[in-house]
Amino acid sequence: MKLLLDTHLLLWAAAGNLPADAARYINDMDNILYFSPASIWEIVIKCSLDRTDFIVDPASLYDGLIRAGYIELAIKGQHTLFVHSLPMLHKDPFDRILLAQSAYERITLLTSDELISQYPGYIIYIQ
Repeated sequence: MKLLLDTHLLLWAAAGNLPADAARYINDMDNILYFSPASIWEIVIKCSLDRTDFIVDPASLYDGLIRAGYIELAIKGQHTLFVHSLPMLHKDPFDRILLAQSAYERITLLTSDELISQYPGYIIYIQ
């Protein structure tokens, strides 16, 4: 199965702190793991806010994902246009582009966000 991880799950995976359900999907060698540059962008923005509760090196995270075999799913114009067709259940632009990428490419989105889990399509919600 092809899996696109949301930003939160990427951070958990990098920290080695995955919930058991997520670890089962991520560690399954039959699954192909993807990440979006939107997640890296979101992390860069949070880092630039100098939040003391958010200490992540985006470049190291990116390099680690590539070394671990994750595939970067480039954002295409079709993905951005697809955002327009999504119901307005969630207003976070980063999450909405992940949803659009997932739906357009027919890649299952693995998410820990309950709001995202309410969208139709290829979504697995991890609690």
